[in-house]
Amino acid sequence: MERETVVSVTDLHKSYGQVHAVRGISFEVAAGEVFGLLGPNGAGKTTTLEIVEGMLPADRGAVTVAGIDVAREPARVRRLVGISLQSTAFFDRLTLRELLALFADCYGRPARTDRLLERVGLAELAGRRVKTLSGGQQQRFAVAVALVNDPPLLFLDEPTTGLDPQARRSLWELVRFLRLEGRAVVLTTHYMDEAQELCDRVAIMDAGTILALDTPERLIQQLLATGFRREVAVQPADLEDVFLRLTGRQLTEAG
Repeated sequence: MERETVVSVTDLHKSYGQVHAVRGISFEVAAGEVFGLLGPNGAGKTTTLEIVEGMLPADRGAVTVAGIDVAREPARVRRLVGISLQSTAFFDRLTLRELLALFADCYGRPARTDRLLERVGLAELAGRRVKTLSGGQQQRFAVAVALVNDPPLLFLDEPTTGLDPQARRSLWELVRFLRLEGRAVVLTTHYMDEAQELCDRVAIMDAGTILALDTPERLIQQLLATGFRREVAVQPADLEDVFLRLTGRQLTEAG
């Protein structure tokens, strides 16, 4: 069965003076899909996402989210998306439960605080303040905040940067759960193993253009078909596997 298209981007352009940040890119993201937007710094990823999120106007092109024209109704689109940034600042004196209630009130929605915290594995920490959480816990709480408005589309901006392997794998499981709920997830990351593990499809950007767009497996097979082979054979295990084997894959209380 063909899945509903949640994001549609067609011939998108954006310039800043003489700098052409986005050069006519097009892509779609379906419900229940994790879509990776990959590329080096300055590739145009952030500009593209800010346009899709309704934060920045495009110079040319069409963008729709859940069938809504972003250029015509950006405020309406912003109420339909959830955004989890790499680093988010919260009010220090409020507890997790109080912060979720505050954000829910901004959307005029009931505060499903306990359910949201349970979903991200923080139910037992509802009375704690954000500043007392570990890095992994803060990232999971940021996802809970992004889910306050029950969005069909979620943006995760480098969600595992700086996390230890256990916390990183925990975030991966959360992303998989969001996909199973039928949400569209747009993920940016500099970790290629993360993109390969989580993304149904990836778009690789550079200099404002999309160089390739397909499933990770097909892109790898296309590269191998050119005769490409690594000069150094890859070991069947790496240091992260050693770490997880010795410490376990489950998060510790401070994870």
